[in-house]
Amino acid sequence: MSADTAVAPVVEMTGITIRFPGVLALDAVDFSLRPGEVHSLMGENGAGKSTLIKALTGVYPVDAGEIVVGGQPRSFSSTADAQEAGISTVYQEVNLCANLSVGENVMLGHEPRRGSGIDWKAAHREAARHLQSLGLAIDTRSMLSSHSIAIQQLVAIGRAMVLDAKVLILDEPTSSLDRGEVEQLFSVIRDLRTRGVAILFVSHFLDQVYEISDRITVLRNGQLVGEYAVHELPRGELVTKMIGRELDELAALASVADRAIDRTGTPVLRATGVGRRGALEPADIDVFDGEVVGIAGLLGSGRTELVRLLYGADRAETGQIEVHGRSAKHSSPRQAIENRIAFSSEDRRAEGIVADLTVAENIVLGIQARRGALRKIGRAESDAVVQEYMTALGVRPADPSMLAGNLSGGNQQKVLLARWLATAPELIVLDEPTRGIDVGAKADIQRKVAELSANGLSVIFISSELEEVLRLAQRVVVMRDRRKIGELDSSGVTIEHLIDYIANEGQESVA
Repeated sequence: MSADTAVAPVVEMTGITIRFPGVLALDAVDFSLRPGEVHSLMGENGAGKSTLIKALTGVYPVDAGEIVVGGQPRSFSSTADAQEAGISTVYQEVNLCANLSVGENVMLGHEPRRGSGIDWKAAHREAARHLQSLGLAIDTRSMLSSHSIAIQQLVAIGRAMVLDAKVLILDEPTSSLDRGEVEQLFSVIRDLRTRGVAILFVSHFLDQVYEISDRITVLRNGQLVGEYAVHELPRGELVTKMIGRELDELAALASVADRAIDRTGTPVLRATGVGRRGALEPADIDVFDGEVVGIAGLLGSGRTELVRLLYGADRAETGQIEVHGRSAKHSSPRQAIENRIAFSSEDRRAEGIVADLTVAENIVLGIQARRGALRKIGRAESDAVVQEYMTALGVRPADPSMLAGNLSGGNQQKVLLARWLATAPELIVLDEPTRGIDVGAKADIQRKVAELSANGLSVIFISSELEEVLRLAQRVVVMRDRRKIGELDSSGVTIEHLIDYIANEGQESVA
């Protein structure tokens, strides 16, 4: 069923603009949602999806623009305001009370009263009725924590029905579900759609988006790219609209992907059948001396999940890893570091830069961690290392005593790269090293990666910008829906070919 385009939208957002310090998060974005439709909001990380949702649900105030709900202009100052207007959200991490029963969660704040207390018998009866309307027959007195994530999400939807939601926002609801659980959720979504509920669906799984959606709105860099009926937007075109094109300065960089790599010997790293239930289907990858192996795919495709298993940041449940032909057990990052493997996380603020330490302290942190707390780095050695890598990477300002948290994003990324290069790794994993930084810093980091690999360092390089992957990598591992769908020699492969390959699960012929 598709929404009737003649029906007035239940939500209409016009010219929504939101600014944060130094960032224009949303730039005059329009969005509408009709009763009885599933409308997917698509875009890469940083596109503005979460900001738009938070504007609609009262988390963020808008700097410009108008929100109309049910034909009435609204200004939400809290999520409670949005709920009163009939807007409910179910997040990837279910926002319920795991230490309460299912029934208590469903009826929380809306329990029927008897005298001065709560009529718990009636409350559980009402909870069961709402859940049964979603096809869910479970004991409402059981603890929520005893149920799977899929069931907890359905309980959260049941709570939204108690609140008489006219708009249901599902933010990455399937990220932790298996196929059977996804089907159960989709059955509930279809039923709610027939009842006239407007559903805003956010997912990075293309197959699921095309299976359940009526319309798609695409955002990129905080701006509206367009709104499309799902049957009028081929998957390849959707991927292109989400990713966009790189700026001229980066496009002008010479490609290094055609540099010959000797793969006749033993690889620096070989992983076979590495996987983890719910995170990544078993995948293979190998990396040779001086080779850049790119990992391409949309956000949520399994790129980060793969490298975290290789590094030991998450523990693999299947497969084996070899370093220089020797079996290696990477059950923690320390073991990977001991094998001279470094990893720069995509979340440089939470898992990379220590904002309250100086630039110098951040750079030597990797060396100190490798040596242990009892073998302190001397001042002369520290100064020499810091000076060498700040100069090599062009960290600005060139002040090692400056707090790292006061640097720009691009210079923070350079400091992270310096930290790991100072440990003399044989393989470095760079997860989105150029995300969110200016063009000049991006070009600097790309040039440095090319230089390092030419000097023999092996690199695994992840980027949402496919042109960047093709420019730097000799081989590209292609991911989709948390599994490896293929591997390409990047020489002669165009951005269009790679987009088709991702969109068609590797079935498109690459000439």
